[in-house]
Amino acid sequence: MTGVPASATGGTGRPTPGGKLGTAAVNQAGLWNIANILTMIRLVLVPGFVVLLLQDGGHDPAWRAWAWAAFAVAMITDVFDGHLARAYNLVTDFGKIADPIADKAIMAAGLICLSALGDLPWWVTAVILARELGITLMRFWVIRHGVIPASRGGKMKTLAQGTAVGMYVLMLTGPLATLRFWVMTVAVVLTVVTALDYVREAIVLRRRGLAAERTAKTDGGPGADGGQAADGGSAGESGGASGGGESGGSVPKPGASGASEASAKGPAAGSAR
Repeated sequence: MTGVPASATGGTGRPTPGGKLGTAAVNQAGLWNIANILTMIRLVLVPGFVVLLLQDGGHDPAWRAWAWAAFAVAMITDVFDGHLARAYNLVTDFGKIADPIADKAIMAAGLICLSALGDLPWWVTAVILARELGITLMRFWVIRHGVIPASRGGKMKTLAQGTAVGMYVLMLTGPLATLRFWVMTVAVVLTVVTALDYVREAIVLRRRGLAAERTAKTDGGPGADGGQAADGGSAGESGGASGGGESGGSVPKPGASGASEASAKGPAAGSAR
C-alpha cells in the first residue's frame, strides 16, 4: 500500500483520503508534457550539436553557423522548459533528473569541442566543468539538511556561459572576436565567484542542520531517559505493593522480615494456622 490514489496511477479506484501525499500524487504531471518534451529535445540536440560543430575539421563557417543554431535552440529550451514546468505544475521526477543533465551536457560538449579545436584554452573548460561537477556533488552533500536554491548570480553565470560559448562557436573576427573574449572572461569570473558563494551557503546550511539535530537530541534525550527511569521506579513500587510475596520470598528486605515476624506472633498468624 503506497497511499497513492488509483486515479493518479491510471486506475479508477477512490483516492486515498486526506494527507499531503494524496494531493501530491493527484497533482503529479504525466511524463509526456511540454516541459519534458523540451528537455528531451535538448538532450537529442547534444550529439547533433557536436556533429555539426566538428564537420569538415570543425573550421567550416557554414557548419559552425548550423552548430550555433542547434546550441541556441538548446539554450532557449532550457529557459522555457523550467518556466513552463513551474507555471503549469508540470514538475515530474524525470524532469528533475533530466533537466540538469541536459543543461550540463550541452555546455560540456561545447566547451570540450572548442578546446579540442584550439579555439578555447583548456583551463577555461576545466574551471567551468570542475565548478559544475563540484556544486552538483555539494548539493547532494547537504541535501538532508536542505536545498540550496539557484541564486541570481548563478543565473547570471549561466547566461554569461551560454552567450560566451555561443560566440565562440561562431567564427567571429575583429572586434566581435575581442568581445567574445571579454564575455568569456566575465563568465569565468562569475563561475568562480558563484562557486564560492554556493560553498559558503552549503557550509552555513550544514551547520544549521547539525545544530538543529543536536538541539533535538538534547531536548528529547533526557526527557525520554527520565521518563523511562520514572516508569521503572513506579513499576518497582507497584511490584513491591502487589507482589511482595513473590519477590520478597527469595531476597527479603530488612523491614519486610521484621513485619513478618511481628505478624507471625500476632493473633492473625495463629488464626491462619
